[in-house]
Amino acid sequence: MSAQKLTVFFKDLDKNDVPIVGGKGANLGEMTKIGLPIPDGFAITILAYDLFLKENNLGKTIYDILDSVDVDNPVQLEEASKTIQKIIRSSSIPNVVVKEIVKSYTKISGIFRKPYVAVRSSATAEDMPSTSFAGQQATFLNIKGENNLLNAVRDCWASLFTARSIFYRVQNRIPHRKVKISVIVQKMIQSESSGVIFTIDPVSGEKDRIIIEAVWGLGEMIVQGAVVPDRYVVQKDTFDILSKEISEQKIQLTKKGEITKETLVPKSRIGIPKLSDGEVKRLAEMAQKLQNHYFFPQDIEWAKEKGKLYITQTRPITTLGKEVSKDKKMSIDLPVLLQGKPASPGIGSGEVKLVKSPKEIAKVKDGDVLVAVMTSPDFVPAMKRASAIITDEGGMTSHAAIVSRELGVPCVVGTKKATVLLRDGNLVTVDGVSGVVYKGTLERKQKVLSEKKEIIYKKRATATKLYVNLAEPFMAKRIAKMDVDGVGLLRAEFMMADLGIHPKEAIKRKVQLDYVDKLAKGIETFCKAFYPRPVVYRATDFKTNEYRVLEGGSHWEPIEANPLLGFRGALRYITDQEVFSLELRAIKKVISSYNNLRIMIPFVRSPQELLKVRKIVASEGLFKFASFKFWMMVELPINVIQLDDFIKVGIDGVSIGSNDLTMLLTGTDRDNANIATSFDERSPAVLWAIRKTIKTCHKKGITSSICGQAPSVYDDYVFNLVKWGITSISVNPDAVLRVRESIYQAEKELLKH
Repeated sequence: MSAQKLTVFFKDLDKNDVPIVGGKGANLGEMTKIGLPIPDGFAITILAYDLFLKENNLGKTIYDILDSVDVDNPVQLEEASKTIQKIIRSSSIPNVVVKEIVKSYTKISGIFRKPYVAVRSSATAEDMPSTSFAGQQATFLNIKGENNLLNAVRDCWASLFTARSIFYRVQNRIPHRKVKISVIVQKMIQSESSGVIFTIDPVSGEKDRIIIEAVWGLGEMIVQGAVVPDRYVVQKDTFDILSKEISEQKIQLTKKGEITKETLVPKSRIGIPKLSDGEVKRLAEMAQKLQNHYFFPQDIEWAKEKGKLYITQTRPITTLGKEVSKDKKMSIDLPVLLQGKPASPGIGSGEVKLVKSPKEIAKVKDGDVLVAVMTSPDFVPAMKRASAIITDEGGMTSHAAIVSRELGVPCVVGTKKATVLLRDGNLVTVDGVSGVVYKGTLERKQKVLSEKKEIIYKKRATATKLYVNLAEPFMAKRIAKMDVDGVGLLRAEFMMADLGIHPKEAIKRKVQLDYVDKLAKGIETFCKAFYPRPVVYRATDFKTNEYRVLEGGSHWEPIEANPLLGFRGALRYITDQEVFSLELRAIKKVISSYNNLRIMIPFVRSPQELLKVRKIVASEGLFKFASFKFWMMVELPINVIQLDDFIKVGIDGVSIGSNDLTMLLTGTDRDNANIATSFDERSPAVLWAIRKTIKTCHKKGITSSICGQAPSVYDDYVFNLVKWGITSISVNPDAVLRVRESIYQAEKELLKH
């Protein structure tokens, strides 16, 4: 097409016209050419925008303001944005541009008809494989008449300078002067249903899947994340529908006269699918045609009007390569609070900050967890600072999901009740792979303020030892500076996951010596940082489903219906002695230099199992070290009931795993959101079992500890543990200061009596 045209119809555009009409315009032209059902329309080129700036002498004024703004200062950013937009909205559109726009509008409608159109921004730097402006510029629906159209065009031009757009460009190092804006004018589809299609699963990265999401009414609701959409998973090539998730949508965006507004979905439609199976398959076929044409996975928008399906937009998916590698997935030892839809992979922990509107985004600091009903582009500065994001509404193609994936921030959407259940200051962990929000925090979080400054911890001398639960070597040095007496639970699983390979696979490949060296190096990091304070290493407690995701794991691990009660713990050490020996050799290597290392055996089903494990440990010569201690986890009912018999085998101490113990005593799976509310570590049965364990240990002269989540959360739990005479309490790093104070106050109170 000619670069001198002010307006161009879709049929005259193709993929080479991005510099003139932006990504949206070029894609609409390309789709028209390959025969897809596209609503008719035209693009107002960047030449019109440049002419508008030139005739009103706006260029220098706008860019001088942008050059002086500090985008990290929300007040300054907002003020600059408002000033520029006001200048644009108060300036006149050149007559030659007005005539061309009105002429083209008349062509798609006829002289005596004034159709409703959608007016959409199309920036020349958007919809590229590495960036997505994800709603950064404006869209206006149901625009009718020449005057309204011209005002909407000017508003689109102004939207190039919203605070969110300015911030986005700076963060992505996109020069302001290089970004121009075209405007798309397209016949309005009055959608009965609408939605989005991904030609690859954007969370899991599965390439043989097409993901379709659908809502009642106009499609803006799905992008805004205002509702939870239906979700259809279709297999490529066969177009077989693999799964459906039908949501109960209660509100929709519809046109009433000339007004676009939210209305209630008729009761008869609330729980039924938005698409028939045939429509799902037709959309999937069109989506695959688009990917085949562009040779790149596509993010597609569609709409349905009077039974006919339309494609309204396509762009490359911008979040490929940011999914979590499978060898990093593992269970989280925290109580489940909420279940939603996984939207952006990763795990993030932090303090909850409820954000009710974009005006409140300044309250979100580095490392906080942003919680909102839904997000909009105005939330992006806060989303960038967050360690994780949770929303009540939305699906995997909502604004929150798309932007979170681009930023690499873990995100869970569609929880329905996050803003109701969560409060400012709550500590939570967000798993963007499983879609679960947990109570409490992990030490794995990457964004914590305490990493940015030295904290002086007030020391409290207490008779009850305070230990810390750890897993990541990079945390050791920092946490060792805190007021703790040692490590009460050193989890092996994260270090094993970082090694990446299944231990049996390492043996098969004859690289087990390297495996032992790397594991020993990880363990030594903790022993060195905390020396001479004790470090209690829990032997590997991977379940079969977690072992399977390690390299080679699928060849060695069975598929179990219930891994929680499956092939794990002590029985695994007895059955796979070669694997257990690798761990013991690493421990022996470390203990030769650091005598503060202990070992703890998890999930022991009988005294006989413990005896066999003890003999294996003895065969490696570990009991020859005078400082060596051999502990057992108490996490099964049998460990409490037959504790005397376990002690007779020969153990120096126990640590109570209150998480598994609670599940097995109360028959509750805390990882199952449907019944997680029944998980209660303060159940009388659980408290009885813990009290009995502590009293038995005291009577038999061995130490007792606890490393479950409860003491990290409940102050009354700490008081009872101290009252019953527990030797030590091990908590998450974020709970150290509070729990140390709770221990101090509990001991002070008990001394009065």
